[in-house]
Amino acid sequence: MGFASGASSGVASGVARAEDLVDLVHPLIGTGGGAIGYGRTMPVVTPPFGMTGWVAQTRQSGHPGLSYYDRDRSISGFVGTHQAALWMGDYGDVVIMPESGAARSGLAERALPFSHRDEEARPDYYRVVMGTGGQAIRAEMTAAAHSALFRFVFPAGAARRVMVEASRPGVAGGVSVDEAKGEIAGYNPRRSDADLGPLTLPRFRGYFVVQFSQPAKMATYPATPAPDRSTGAFATFDAGTDAVEVRVGTSFISVEQARENLRREIPGWDFETLRRTLHDAWREKLDRIAVEGLSGEQRHIFYTALYHALLYPRSLSEYGRYYSAFDDQVHAGESYTDFATWDVFRAEFSLLTLVAPERIGGMVQALLQDYQQGGWMPKWPNPSYTNIMIGTHADSLVAEAIGKGFAGFDRALAWEAVRKDATVPPDGDATNDWRDRKPGTPYEARGGLSYALRLGYVPADRTAESASSTLDDAYDDWCVAQVARAVGRQADYEQFLRRSEDYRKLFNPATRFMQARNLDGSWADPDTGWTEGGKWVYTFDVLHDVGGLSGLMGGRAALAGRLDRYFDGNYNWHSNEPSHHVPYLYDFVGQPWKTQERVREIMRTEYADRVSGLDGDDDCGQMSAWYVFSALGFYPVNPASGTYMIGSPLVSRARVRMADGRVFTVVADHNTADNRYIRSATLDGAALSAPMVTYRDMMDGRTLHFVMGAKPSRWGASWVAPGVR
Repeated sequence: MGFASGASSGVASGVARAEDLVDLVHPLIGTGGGAIGYGRTMPVVTPPFGMTGWVAQTRQSGHPGLSYYDRDRSISGFVGTHQAALWMGDYGDVVIMPESGAARSGLAERALPFSHRDEEARPDYYRVVMGTGGQAIRAEMTAAAHSALFRFVFPAGAARRVMVEASRPGVAGGVSVDEAKGEIAGYNPRRSDADLGPLTLPRFRGYFVVQFSQPAKMATYPATPAPDRSTGAFATFDAGTDAVEVRVGTSFISVEQARENLRREIPGWDFETLRRTLHDAWREKLDRIAVEGLSGEQRHIFYTALYHALLYPRSLSEYGRYYSAFDDQVHAGESYTDFATWDVFRAEFSLLTLVAPERIGGMVQALLQDYQQGGWMPKWPNPSYTNIMIGTHADSLVAEAIGKGFAGFDRALAWEAVRKDATVPPDGDATNDWRDRKPGTPYEARGGLSYALRLGYVPADRTAESASSTLDDAYDDWCVAQVARAVGRQADYEQFLRRSEDYRKLFNPATRFMQARNLDGSWADPDTGWTEGGKWVYTFDVLHDVGGLSGLMGGRAALAGRLDRYFDGNYNWHSNEPSHHVPYLYDFVGQPWKTQERVREIMRTEYADRVSGLDGDDDCGQMSAWYVFSALGFYPVNPASGTYMIGSPLVSRARVRMADGRVFTVVADHNTADNRYIRSATLDGAALSAPMVTYRDMMDGRTLHFVMGAKPSRWGASWVAPGVR
């Protein structure tokens, strides 16, 4: 089932053009549950990496809970959101709602019914008709990085007003009106995840300025402040005013900065020009990858996935300044937030090194600034420390950026930050079990590190999620080793390389599974100590040393057999990230045709052009990045290594345009749904025997050429991965 809405961009003059990739994006993919799953996405209107996203509010967000869900049938406003995922809360949001008739500020009483038949969702534009019959209101919106422009058309004969909700009940927000300027301004101090980290941030506020194209009478509400009422204001327009445009600027610095952001981005009331600017920003990014040979449905999935991947991390910069949620101060420079590092280190960040390389230096520097201002690089800033998920996978992002030669950040500071992650236990480590989302705790960093430094593993009877943490820490130690080598610290490189082998301490030779251990060295319950997975998934969680894992299993034939049991027994859990690399492990054990089979099957069954088209949380673009890479024919099993293991390309041809103009090309002759196996491969005309390609190959603009067939072949089977026997 495809989408009718968003299939054409003809509503804006000058936007629709031949082969316009923005037209292929269906932002409603992943917004609802169904046969495949619930991707937990929202159809946000914002530029790539925009600070504030704008979305129809069909329900009030929470954690868990997003502002938009496909099965809802009413809209209670349009929210300027900063929420990155279902399990993360929103912060500093503002809501705009057009109304006719009596003034209504309550969430349920102001909601208007709508139908998806009257909705169009695109990256650059959203349109919906709310209400019924002669009382329907038409709403349109487009946006810039910190601002949005709305166009509301009201029914005839009724009162016309726009409600601005500064903060929801129970939150001490602020709002003021200035009729002479035609402006409502205010702030929202709510951070719904504030209890998940150690910082109180008394100065944190999401500021906003709302301006109107028509004169209005304005009043704040409620008349008497009450904890069970939201805080906001109404702008009421003359009876003859059928249409009103509303522009909103947002900021984390001040009302004045919100006004300045609005002045820079939306100086007038030209809706079509603003939409065209946003459209062109998306087209420039989507044009980085051109594909051929995909079906119509596959093209929609591919470019929607690329749209999702380009939303995060979210920029915090406001024209040369940014608010830091790590020291509660405003600084000069550039910053980003909403790094879901446990998720995105696997493929999302690696994809950004290809399609948004101009951002990578600033993203890494943002993590290092967080380290300077808060004491640690964050796991998942939202916008501050949240203690959600495990490991210190910012180490992987730093190592990947350094390994790929990116600049724009301080390498000495990077070494200092990753070394602290690997050597300094968090405060209270010996007395805190670091349960997920445990409120009021210090920053978690590597929970259980004080034990791991002595034992080589995190004990299950002292620290939650201990087995997953031990395995993740081993990979992060490998990444720390790469940073050490890059800055000339050879002894440290060797030390952390040795430590990266500590995953071996969890391998139980009797069962050939990874298993948590207790403080005294005894084996814990096999089902204990895991994070969003279990023993089947995490036994393969050795991204940096597949050769070592093969040795533990008894050789590559034994590892291949265990992979067969994993897939044939339906243990693969693609809806969660720890499984994402596993189908590519057949490449390491001389059976690449099985990688080709498994990857094609996952692309076919776990993704679709429908609201239930993502089987699991997209988690800031990771689920989507997996599809983009796999459709191109390769995937970064060890992302910080700069190598990509080859799967089975879905495309017949793809061109990945690099920042310097060079083009990395993938060609797959005779590629069809049945011809999923690679018969032969060349790289710039030379025979390619190893089922892998490198970042350097891409940067050099080389051509990867496959010949596909209907039956498994021995291509790539003779390659022996380092350490595999």
